[in-house]
Order: sequence, then C-alpha cells, then structure tokens
Amino acid sequence: MVELKSLHKDAIPGALAKAERYRLLHEPWQSESICQDVLRIDPDNEAALITLILALTDQFDHGGHVEEAKNLIPRLREEYDRAYYSGIISERRAESLLHQTRHGSGPIIYEWLREAMAWYEKAEAIRPPQNDDAVLRWNTCARLLMRNPQLQPAPQERTEPIMSE
Repeated sequence: MVELKSLHKDAIPGALAKAERYRLLHEPWQSESICQDVLRIDPDNEAALITLILALTDQFDHGGHVEEAKNLIPRLREEYDRAYYSGIISERRAESLLHQTRHGSGPIIYEWLREAMAWYEKAEAIRPPQNDDAVLRWNTCARLLMRNPQLQPAPQERTEPIMSE
C-alpha cells in the first residue's frame, strides 16, 4: 500500500496557487488532489475548501461529486459563502445535465436552476458591501432559463379524490 506524503505548512500558499492554475488548465482532478493535501494538514483552510468545491463542480460533466461538494458546504465559516457556493453547486449541476441533453431531463434541470437561484437570493440578502456576485449568478441562471424554453417545471399531476361509499 502506498502512503501519501504530507505537505509542509509553509508550502500551502504555493500549493493553493497551483490548485487554482490546474482548475484554469481544465485539470480539476489535479486541483482536487492538491486541495485534499492542504486540508490534511490544515482542515479549516477556507481557500482550500472553496477551491475543492469548485474543482469538484468542474467534474460534474464526468460523473458524480455532487454529494461530495455539498458535504463540504457546512465547513465554510461564513453564512454568505455557504449560500453562495450551494448555489454554485446547483447551477453547475444543472449546466452539466443540460450538456448531456437527455430526453425528459428538462424538469430536473429546471429544478436545479431554481434551487441555485434560491441559494443566490439567500446569499444576496446577506452579501458583503459592494459584492454582487450572487446577483450576477442569479441573472445567469435566469438567462439560461430564458434561452432554453424547454426547461419547465414538471407538470403537476391531478389526482381524483377517492370516493367511498
């Protein structure tokens, strides 16, 4: 069995810079690995948590990671960050499903986008001064819905009441 090596605490800033670079190079699995190394020695490192969440969402097109990303949210210190990055997870899940274009997935994509928008509204209500990131993301989701009219909520099923004798 191979054992992982530990980073030195002084190497964390450089490692996080590399993690961001790997995300930008579309190699999120590299970024994920680096963030996990940082979190092994500094479990509360906010930058590593956020970068790991983003690296996991970058991989939604290639499979799961949704629950793994969601499980990191409670570890974020600020309520704003918890709401904002919950929105990011939902929005990116919707986008990954939209790229897969499976028949009948419109209502599921719609629900993911509406969930993202609800998270962004919560973040907007508690945002720091001069930070409109949640507004920008909400508008992106709204435009995605406007450009894709096939994304609609699931039809409400009408059920007839059971009549007893």
